[in-house]
Amino acid sequence: MTHALRNAGVAVLYQDRDLNEVWGRNLRAPWAGGAGEDGDGALPAAQNERIEAARRNVIATGNPERFEISIPGDDGMRWFEIWVDADIDDGGSVQGVVTTKVETTEQKRREQTLRTLLREVSHRSKNLLAIIQSIASQTGRYSEGLADFLTRFRGRLQSLASSQDLVTSSNWRGAQLRELVAGQVGRYGSDPTRSLRFDGANPFLSPNAALHIGLAMHELAVNSVSYGALSRPDGFVEVAATLDAGDQPSLSLVWREKIPPRERHGNLKRFGSIALERVVPASLNGTANLEIEGARLEYSLIVPHGNFETD
Repeated sequence: MTHALRNAGVAVLYQDRDLNEVWGRNLRAPWAGGAGEDGDGALPAAQNERIEAARRNVIATGNPERFEISIPGDDGMRWFEIWVDADIDDGGSVQGVVTTKVETTEQKRREQTLRTLLREVSHRSKNLLAIIQSIASQTGRYSEGLADFLTRFRGRLQSLASSQDLVTSSNWRGAQLRELVAGQVGRYGSDPTRSLRFDGANPFLSPNAALHIGLAMHELAVNSVSYGALSRPDGFVEVAATLDAGDQPSLSLVWREKIPPRERHGNLKRFGSIALERVVPASLNGTANLEIEGARLEYSLIVPHGNFETD
């Protein structure tokens, strides 16, 4: 019986009407502290008073009481559920009181962790919905009709979903840059190992940075497969990532590709250019520049420290 109580984290104390200890089981710390005979010697004074008041009330009324207490421990707060029940004899008189104490620290910590995660999920979901709303609005503004809107909007949603998968698989930490870029380009290139040449640093992006940089890579990849280097069988794009020196380095991300004549690239100078030059950098507190000149397209994005981890 004692082993069962110990394994379950349960302590039991029986006292007579004068609150003298008659017997106790599993009265380990904080219930065994050496002060007095009530098995509560290691508890703070306020908690002792709370428990004693409950016992006296149960002895006076015969009605059980249940409440919760918390006390500081070596590794944080500890929580306990307290049950105080009257021991009533055959004549209906209260002859003693039984106090049952169950530690619920692990349960409380799990509940706190779950609440924290739910708040985080709610926060991130609202951010994601705001991004989707912005994309829908801008896509509608620059679409030529419903069919055009649906095609472009679906592609952008799929891009967000792809980036979100990476974020989720890392327990919401974010995504590595190389994997993010390869995933977005790979959705359109028949052979990602040939169509993408990635060089440089590979930082771990925050969830917000992963979603927005993923959107930028999507816009560039869609344009490239329609009008640029990836529209040719032997075409490829180059992505270079550089971390600037300093205590708080920024990330410089550059996309380069060779393209056909410029007149075939009017499509990018619509929502694509707005996303690349305004939406994405603004969301990261960074800067960006898109250049289409001659047979070259180059997009550069500066991502400030705080949007990624270098370790």
